[in-house]
Amino acid sequence: MTQNSVLVFPRGFVWGLATAAYQIEGAVSEDGRGESVWDRFCRVPGNVVNGDTGDVACDHYHRLAEDLMLLKQLGMKAYRFSISWPRVLPKGRGAVNWAGLDFYDRVVDILLTLGIQPFVTLYHWDLPQALEDEGGWTKRDTAGYFADFAAVVAKRLGDRVSNWITLNEPYIVARYGYLTGEHPPGIKHKPTMYKVAHHLMVAHGLAMQAIRGVSPDANVGISLFMAPHEAIGDDEADRQAAERQWRLHCGWFLDPLLKAAYSSECLEDFADADTVINANDMALISQRNDLLGVNYYFRVPTLATGEVKRVAHSKYTDMDWEVCPDALTRLLVRLRNEYALPPIYITENGAAYKDSLDGDGAVHDPDRIEYLRDHLVAVWNAIKSQVSIKGYFAWSLLDNFEWALGYSKRFGLVYVDYDNQKRHIKDSGYWYSRVATRGELDLVLPRESMHPVF
Repeated sequence: MTQNSVLVFPRGFVWGLATAAYQIEGAVSEDGRGESVWDRFCRVPGNVVNGDTGDVACDHYHRLAEDLMLLKQLGMKAYRFSISWPRVLPKGRGAVNWAGLDFYDRVVDILLTLGIQPFVTLYHWDLPQALEDEGGWTKRDTAGYFADFAAVVAKRLGDRVSNWITLNEPYIVARYGYLTGEHPPGIKHKPTMYKVAHHLMVAHGLAMQAIRGVSPDANVGISLFMAPHEAIGDDEADRQAAERQWRLHCGWFLDPLLKAAYSSECLEDFADADTVINANDMALISQRNDLLGVNYYFRVPTLATGEVKRVAHSKYTDMDWEVCPDALTRLLVRLRNEYALPPIYITENGAAYKDSLDGDGAVHDPDRIEYLRDHLVAVWNAIKSQVSIKGYFAWSLLDNFEWALGYSKRFGLVYVDYDNQKRHIKDSGYWYSRVATRGELDLVLPRESMHPVF
């Protein structure tokens, strides 16, 4: 860590917060929205902790103005949010639900009125169930339908939205949906996982073309989940094991995007590659990306004997994820060294902790403040190492529906009381606001509550 007491970020660095549609919107059956795979998945007993669903979530659909004003209150200059595919195209294709598009039109207009730059993610895991019934991501046609969806949204919002992310974390969609079965559609079949992953990357390429066809000057890219495997032993076998896992996880999507080829390690497992990959696919997938989103939460400590469950002396979040900010710097520097990169945005970074309201409506979360401080130091160190990083989006604006974990985990910088939907800015929210509005990071952590400082 640098010895300076205050770190100054580059002029123009983008500070923001991020959310995802299904995790916050609710209103799953209102104004013509169609069913998503998560709506169906949540109905199966045992799939989600406590039987939770996203039916109401944070009720963001009805509290839009209030939530966007929170962004303004916190001094954010950018907001990353996602578009619900089934809200816009209830069947995934065909007839447009204009009420759904109107909602996102209002999101963009309010943000711009507040002086907040929209960063739009087109797919954050809520595939229309109607397409899943036809095979979903196992069918190549779904990639084409996604491109059509991208074109519909871009035609409506492209005159005001400059920054687009096609897919969020295709790794998680493929692995958790088709190998571990923890996410919809709950399949456990490795060959299908690889087929789905490839179709997702084809969808990314087609969607980029669709967006640029409407808005030629748009900045378009993708957000990738990156949990780098790192050897924690001194043995060469440990390093080799970690390197192989890097190729199988981070390289799985980086290589086709930025090198127009899958790694040999991935192809060893991609049994159907010859029949799934078409002749022009790699050119389609590797077309110019204007930005690369990096979603980082933790590293995966690795030995030749396998992954290490816990590391002595490391801190862990409520997700039981190791806190290792230095690994983020190493990841970003490695990306710079190995790939011809577009500008990078940290599109997700944050931590879940056991938050609670005190009698005055405050939430004291010093562990989250320390987590964010240390990871912003990691980003600053990467910038000083000549990595082109243009912005940082903390995850997340609000506590929300944490997928298969339901409402049991809290990532927000704003606390949501699910009994009454009241919002309470946490100490971490006030702290991050101070960093973002000044563009400076004070390494000295606050000794007392920051509520209410501003």
